[in-house]
Amino acid sequence: MNRRNFLKTSALGLAFVASPISMSALDSPTRTTTRSGRLNLSFEPYELKLRHSFNLARSQRTTTPGVQVQLEYDGIIGYGEASMPPYLGESVESVTKFLSSLDLAQFSDPFRIEDIHAYMDSIADANRAAKASVDIALHDLLGKIMGQPWYKIWGLNPDNTPNTSFTISYDADPAEMKAKIDETAPFKVVKVKMGVGHDKETVEALRQHSDVAICVDANQGWTDKNHALEMCNWLAERNCLFVEQPMPKEMIDETAWLRERSPLPLIADEFLQRLPDVARAAGAYDGINIKLMKSTGMHEAYQMATLARAMGMKVMLGCMTETSCAVTAAAQLSPMVDWADLDGNLLIANDRFDGIKIVDGKVTIPDRPGIGVELI
Repeated sequence: MNRRNFLKTSALGLAFVASPISMSALDSPTRTTTRSGRLNLSFEPYELKLRHSFNLARSQRTTTPGVQVQLEYDGIIGYGEASMPPYLGESVESVTKFLSSLDLAQFSDPFRIEDIHAYMDSIADANRAAKASVDIALHDLLGKIMGQPWYKIWGLNPDNTPNTSFTISYDADPAEMKAKIDETAPFKVVKVKMGVGHDKETVEALRQHSDVAICVDANQGWTDKNHALEMCNWLAERNCLFVEQPMPKEMIDETAWLRERSPLPLIADEFLQRLPDVARAAGAYDGINIKLMKSTGMHEAYQMATLARAMGMKVMLGCMTETSCAVTAAAQLSPMVDWADLDGNLLIANDRFDGIKIVDGKVTIPDRPGIGVELI
């Protein structure tokens, strides 16, 4: 048996074991399937239920809408996901409408990643999470065909993965705030959501229990540059590593002013979406936060990380509230970044996948083909 047939036979065997075709979920009336040549795309809505309420600078929520995706090729299944927190501007309706519009029949070769992305961009300019769901499923599929995880395909060393932060936000209920802090115990970095009017209280509550390193995400919540600078100075004295998106993304000049004076690095989040934004961020930020739901998936995220490194910028790898599907896909990139915030799957109560593990605070990537996940 030649190598090509061996890989194909092995991958088909793996797909038979892991395939969801025999599961009742695939027969659900809510699942929509479109067939196009040998690439078969199916998807269904899936609401993520948060363990605790998520309190941000501009919103509060207890759920996140999502869409689960499968991409089948010659009996091999790739998994993908779209997660849509409100600020992305996408919804279950917009994602399913976009996915329903795709016709992949023209692509007889699933390895044509560039062509498939160009085609999706030609259908609509935005819809980044929808495109990411296809990209993730495509990478999972291709990795399974090749029989390798993507960190190996990219030539990355899994020993170089960083520690991940674990996210907490302010809660007025002391018992709930204590419960959130208790959950941070296994982690070496804690991410504090700020910009909600109780910024110092959250850090002070944490410091009553731990001196663990923190990073801060203001979620565009500081609108006065002098207040932002005061907060950066205050945080620098409390073992803070960096501040993420301190000011509204439109306030580029004020952010650049802050960067010149801040003792802490500033990381672009909402300001940064796709590859062209990396160069734009260089003048006002010290680094970037890459998220698959913003970058349209793994393909462009890898390009963004490579470009940022070439420009001397720090690189952070983040996520939304997602199942282990999308978080484990992002983790394939983690050996090439400075910081990781890959805890989205830990914040939900209804994960569908087994994948990324956090061992002593460190990101640990499964040694499985594709993105490395299995249905629970």
